[in-house]
Amino acid sequence: MDKKTLRKEGIAILSLLSQQAKKKQQKEQLIHQLLFASKSWQAAETIGLVRSTAIELATLPIFTRGFQEGKRLVVPKALADKKMVFHEITPETVYEKSAFGIEEPNHHAPLLPAEIDLLIVPGVVFSTKGYRIGFGGGYYDRFLQDYPNQTVSLVFGEQLRDDWQAEKFDRPVNKLITDTFKKEVGK
Repeated sequence: MDKKTLRKEGIAILSLLSQQAKKKQQKEQLIHQLLFASKSWQAAETIGLVRSTAIELATLPIFTRGFQEGKRLVVPKALADKKMVFHEITPETVYEKSAFGIEEPNHHAPLLPAEIDLLIVPGVVFSTKGYRIGFGGGYYDRFLQDYPNQTVSLVFGEQLRDDWQAEKFDRPVNKLITDTFKKEVGK
């Protein structure tokens, strides 16, 4: 099956799940608990993550916990050349919506990729081997090419599919944390 079709089906599944608020919230709570208990989270001082949209797994609890634990949090900002740069944020950071409807920090405090200890990588569809299909911009695909540290994706069980083939430029995440299983992949 081609990625465009899988992406469309994945977005439909996420949209349906977001309409089942109680079920989605229960799944999110379990995934958050597994993330916070993971060695990857505990060892990381600087964590990169995106501000989620309504259909994605909620990241606000991750921001809250990260700040409570004194973690350094960084959020991506898309650049004109189809690349992205992560910027350090604080609880007082002001955000503006990008052309993609994603909240990005409106200030500039960029970090080098190697400064991010743990990158929480979003996506629409995931294989159990850690490969992902994103929303179609290719920003994370480009960023992951040279990213040297740990990656994790937080995935609803409904997003897992193994009926597709990763492409040669795809990079798997190191760990998937889902409401159905936790698995180390890749490195």
